[in-house]
This record gives sequence, C-alpha cells and structure tokens, in this order.
Amino acid sequence: MSGRARLTLCSAAATLMASCALLPLVDPATWILQAAFLLAVQSAVGAAARRVPLARPLTALAQTLVTLMLLTLVFAREHAVVGLIPGPEAFQHFADLLRSGADDVGRYAIPAPLSDGIRLMMVGGVLVIGLAVDTLAVTFRNAAPAGLPLLALYSIAAGLSDGGADWLWFLVAAAGYLMLLLAEGRERLSQWGRVFGGAPGGPPGPVAPVRTGRRIGAVALGVALVVPLLPLPAIDGGLLDGAGTGVSAGNGSGGTISAVNPLVSLRDSLNVDEDRTVLTLRTTSGDISDLYLRIVSLDDFDGTTWKPSKRNIVAVPDELPTPPGLGSDVQRSQITTRISAADWYAQDWLPMPYPPSGVEVSGNWRYEPVGMTLVGDHDQTTRGKTYEVNSLEVRPTARQLAAAREAPDSVRSEYTEVPDSLPAVVSRTAREVTEGSTNDYERAVKLQDYFAVTGGFEYDTEVEVGSGTDAIGRFLRDKQGFCVHFSFAMAAMARTLGIPARVAVGFAPGSPQADGSVAVGLKDAHAWPELYFEGVGWTRFEPTPTRGTTPTYTLPDTPGNAVPELPEATRSADAAPSAEPSASTSCSADDKRLDGCASALPLDEGEQGGGGTPWYKIAGWTLLGAGVLLLPLLPMLWRLRRRSVRLASAQHAGSAVTGVDPGPREDRGGQPDVDAGPAVLLDVPSDEAAEAAVRHVLAVWRELTDTAWDYGIVPDEALTPRRAAERIVRLGELDEAVAGSVHRVAGAVEQVLYAPQPRTEAGLADDVREVRMALRARVSRRTRLRAVVAPRSAVRAVWDLTDRWTAVKAAWAARLATLMRRLSPSGHEGG
Repeated sequence: MSGRARLTLCSAAATLMASCALLPLVDPATWILQAAFLLAVQSAVGAAARRVPLARPLTALAQTLVTLMLLTLVFAREHAVVGLIPGPEAFQHFADLLRSGADDVGRYAIPAPLSDGIRLMMVGGVLVIGLAVDTLAVTFRNAAPAGLPLLALYSIAAGLSDGGADWLWFLVAAAGYLMLLLAEGRERLSQWGRVFGGAPGGPPGPVAPVRTGRRIGAVALGVALVVPLLPLPAIDGGLLDGAGTGVSAGNGSGGTISAVNPLVSLRDSLNVDEDRTVLTLRTTSGDISDLYLRIVSLDDFDGTTWKPSKRNIVAVPDELPTPPGLGSDVQRSQITTRISAADWYAQDWLPMPYPPSGVEVSGNWRYEPVGMTLVGDHDQTTRGKTYEVNSLEVRPTARQLAAAREAPDSVRSEYTEVPDSLPAVVSRTAREVTEGSTNDYERAVKLQDYFAVTGGFEYDTEVEVGSGTDAIGRFLRDKQGFCVHFSFAMAAMARTLGIPARVAVGFAPGSPQADGSVAVGLKDAHAWPELYFEGVGWTRFEPTPTRGTTPTYTLPDTPGNAVPELPEATRSADAAPSAEPSASTSCSADDKRLDGCASALPLDEGEQGGGGTPWYKIAGWTLLGAGVLLLPLLPMLWRLRRRSVRLASAQHAGSAVTGVDPGPREDRGGQPDVDAGPAVLLDVPSDEAAEAAVRHVLAVWRELTDTAWDYGIVPDEALTPRRAAERIVRLGELDEAVAGSVHRVAGAVEQVLYAPQPRTEAGLADDVREVRMALRARVSRRTRLRAVVAPRSAVRAVWDLTDRWTAVKAAWAARLATLMRRLSPSGHEGG
C-alpha cells in the first residue's frame, strides 16, 4: 500500500473513531454502519481524484458532489432525478429532514430514537467532518490541522452526553488522531528517504512538519481533554433536558422559579391586552368546570427550575393505557371533547383533558407514556388543527383519597426528591401548615387552603418572573404571585412532606359560548400541581386564588359516589350564556378562518399547510445564488486543473527519451501540436516512451508561457523556444538564477524536438514553479489577484472548445459524405 493510500485510510478511520463519541446519543446505533460505508466511498473518490491527478480544489469539489449524491441516494432518492441527482424537491426534503431532526434533538431524551431527521444529522455530520479531515490531511498534506474538525466532533458529542463514558470516547478519538499523525509522518519520510535534522554530527531529529504536527496534536488533545470539564452553557430540552424544549430560567427579582416554554411565558399570556381565543372546543361533559386542558407535566425539580424529565417518546397507541395508580373502585365516566386550535397557535404539545384514553388527530404525533401527553414530530404543531380526545372524568371521594395506600417506592423515589439547595423555610412552612394532619390527603388539602384561602396570598400577574434557589422562599415571604408561583411552591412543599408531586401546565376551563361551544383564551393559560394517591392516581389541586375551580373532592361535605348523567353539551349553572360575545371570543378575522365563529368543529382530515416562502422559490434562489458564485470561479478552476496536470506530467518525463535513436530527422513524421502553439512543428519519435516525453516537455513549456501570460507577458507564437525564453526573461526582469530555469525548460523543448538523440532534464516542474514565484513577486497585488481569479490564459479553454467543435463538425461532415456516396447509384459503379 502506498503512503498516500495509507494516509487516506487513516483519515477515514480517524473520523470514524471520533464519531464513536456520538453512539450513546441515539438508539439504535446502526447509523454508524451506514456512515462508515458512505465515508469509505467518499474517501475512495478522493483517492481516485488525487491519482488522476485533479487540482486540490477540484478534488475537494469532486468529493463534495459525490457526498451530496450519496446523501440524496440514501435520504431523498424519491425526490431526485434517477434517484441520485438532487433537484429542488430533494433540497426541500433535506431541509424538512434537518428541521425535523433539530426538533427531535430538542424533544427527545438520551438516547433519542433514530428518526430520519436525526439519522441525516448524524450521517451527514460524519461525512462533512470526514471531508474536512481528508481534504486537510491527504489532499493538502497537512494532518495537524485536521485535528480541529475531529476535536469539534468529539466536543459536541461530549457536551451532549451524560458524561458516563466520555473518557473512553476521548481515548478512541485521540488514538485515531495520533494514528493519522503517524501515517502522515511515515508518508513524508517515504518521500525523503530518511529524516534530516539537527546540527552536523548531532543526533538526528524530526523534520519541521512532523515536529509541528506533534506540537499541534498535543495542544489539540489537551483542549479535547479539558473542554468537557469546563462549565460550558447547557442547552435546555430534548436530548439535553427532557421532553419538549424544557424549562428555562427566568429573569428578574420576583418570587417565581421559572416559566415553561410550551406557553412561552405564563405571565406574558396572562397580561395580554387582548384575550385572543387559542382553542375552541365542544364536549360531552356535563360540567366544564373541571375540564382543564393539559399540555405537559413538569416533574424534575432541581431547586431553581421545574422541567420535564428525560423521557422516551413512542408511537401513539390506538388505545391509551389506563393512567397509573387508578383503581377500579373509583367512579369514572368517559367524555369526548372536540378541539380546534387557532391558525396562529403553533404549539408542539397537544392540549388535552387528563387522563386521555384515545386521540384522533391527523399529522405526525408521538406519545410520552409517563405524562400521557402527545408531542409533534417532524415539525408538527397544533396550528389550525382540529382533533378529538376521549378522556376519563375521574370522580374520587375525599374518603378514597384519605384512605389511599402509600405510593410505590418507584413513584416515591422519583416524585418526592428535593435538592439540598432548597431553603429550609419551605419544609418548615409545610410542616407548620399541615400540623395535626393524619394522612397525605389532609396535608394536601391544608396546603391548598393555605395558598388559596387562609395564608393571605394575593394573585398578581405583574410580579416579575425570577429565578434562584431562594425563589420559593421569597414567594412565601412576599405572598404575591400568579399560578406559576402557587403551583411550584405547593408541589415543592408536598414533596418535603413525602407526597409525590409534579406540576402540570396548560389551560384552565374556558368560557361557555351561546352556541354551546367553549372558548379558551390566552388569559386561561395556567399551571397547577398534581399529587399522587395510590388507588386514584395523579390528582389535580388548585392553590391559585381566583383562578380555575376548586376540586370538589377537596371541599368539606363532599357528596357520595354518584355519577352525573352525561347530557349533550350542557353548561354549568354559573355560566349562563350571554347575548353579547365575550372579549375572548369576539369574531375576529382569525376566528373566521376557523370555518366560522359559531360553526361545528369537524375533524381535520388532512395536513394543514404552513405559511412562508414556497419551497420552489427557496430552491430557485439557492441555485441562482450558487450559479452566481460559481460562474466567476470557472476560469480559476480550469486554470488550476490545467496547471496540476501539466506539472504532474513533468514528473514522468525524466529520461524517458534518453538513448533513444529516432533515426534520421528526415525519416520522422511531424504534425503540429495544438497545445504547443501553431508555430511549433513536432518531430515525434517512433518510440512510445519518446512520444510521451515530447508531450510531457511541451506541456511544461506551455505551462511556463501561460504562467508568464497570466502575469502580463503575452506569448508570441512566432518565436522559437529560445527566443521566447529570452523575451520572458527580458520582460519579466528576471534575475540570473530564474533566467536559468526559463532557459532550461526552453532547452528541453529544443532537445525533444530537434536533437538527433533527444534527452530531457529532471526538475522541469520545479523550474516552472520558481519562475512563477519570481513573476508573482514583481507584479502588483491586483495583477496577482487577477492571475489567480481571472487568469488570461484561461481563454485557451474557449479555443480548445472551438477546435474540438470544428473537429467534430469535420468528422460528421466526412461521415455524411461517405454515407451519401454509398447511397448514391454511382457509388456502386466499378465494384
């Protein structure tokens, strides 16, 4: 195996080894097998391009195009031309997958399910890193900087993971990088034969590139080791912080802990000037006072923030299971609620009555079993959705709650946990308020009454949202806040008493309308605590004064277990319809787009179209922008490739024609060489090696004259090689050493064209490079820039196309003439 092939293999292996750090993030980890195969193809394309050889930028471009086609074949073949060539539809599909993958990253716990979006992010990310490493380490022969993309890949994975086995993945990634450095050092040594370094007579040392690579490698490895230990900012939600987008800490100096992102901010929703309608619903429940619409539950409390725990999300089952802890002796009835969301309300979570037993909704939704919630998948939201939810109306009695058995250990261990940073005043106040209670139910009711009735608390939505470990303590002292303060404080205090507790976020019961529907507005946004009682399950409490409804099972003299009848959409006695529309349900333009303000709510059978710029416009502008950027670079790319091919051919010239006896000059045939110019007459030797040497030397000569042309010396095709060399030296004001390089190339041209026994010299490509550097040094910055970006000699591409087109036309004309002669009657005369 050659040194370059070994370096290519080590580059791919190093990328794959660093990618192993991503394995704990997704389950199953089969994506890495696909990534390994595609990475091998990408590396093989690079090896083939370098063998041609293509110019370095063209090699990277070829790998990029092949990578794009591979990703198209795997992820978007149904949207591509012949399943391989991406078009506007394929790019739009990529955008959709990346968007859904980003949503999944912000939604799922570790390990996340291997959705198509996450798989594209994983595989595509590995290929992008692999392309960067291969380009730096192999194409540009500089392996030390290739550690930076490997470091980025490892650092991202280390920052996302839980940290349990980060050291193992660090060792794997570090081993891959060191292997790459060693392979580069060996490849360099194979070119030079042995290592030179140090003073004469002193001990040998590594060459500068290898030594520099080791230093950069040591620094990169040190940074990779330190980065995971730094207190870097964390990202809330999903893979990092549970389901949904998590809970973000608020700002200000008030007495709350945080606000949950599904409602953006409860305080902002409650303080809006116009109470816009969010949801419109119809229900078979006989009493809407208990019809809370739950969005998500927050069960992870760290002392400063309530947030969703890290949960796996699965496909929505046809029938949802019975809620945990609900016994068969508790009275219940099933109700059906049909809900329509406003077309401006884009919520990832589906608002539903709790506990749901079945959901009928179109689109991409997934189910979180612990919280019994539905979350949108692949950028799915509630925008404009109409859906139907079957749910249980659970009617426990005070006696059943008081007689509840102790919760299972699995529930108690998870939902009674409080951090050590929680202020002592929280638990002390909880014990004082519940003193004399004989069971958890009595303690829960006393906590609710303390906040809602007896404690002197005031409901105030103007209180600033705050954060910090002492947030609940400040709230208990100031006794002012809104639902977030009350629910968070009661749940935390319940946990200190050993009662399993969590916080639910959603909407309180809305306002009945004249047509029998119920309107839920922004000001109905709400948070409330849920406490667990074995035999009943998660049970709602209402500590917020003047908000929501107090559960009947927490009131004195609770009625028996009578189950109410289920009339058709009756209203509670205190909710008599008004002849005038309410402020929250006025018939605005947004409401009219929901099939009328007072119309029925049919189920949404199809996907709702989103707004924004159409995909074909985005794709069209993208392609146009790419064309505008690429078109001016075509001369540069063509010139770079031509220079690479010409100078590479000089390496093969060597002494290919040395000792060849081509015979007398008059016996050798000749033909003009297109690339050498019209004034040069080729005397091509009969020997195949001599012919190759002629082509190689003339290619080097053409590169020399084109380089001079790029830097302002227009070629004169009427001059002999010797006179042309003198002209380049004179106009270029070259010194004696560089002039010698020009004359050596010109002399090689005369040797292969006119000498009886042609011979060539080694190092012609180095001579051309030396001349190019000298010409570049004497011209202005503007000329140097033009020589690279818009080289004058690139016009030869047009000349080549013209000559080829002329040759094609001549060939077809000859074929047509031959065909006509054969078809004409006179073509058969004379046999």
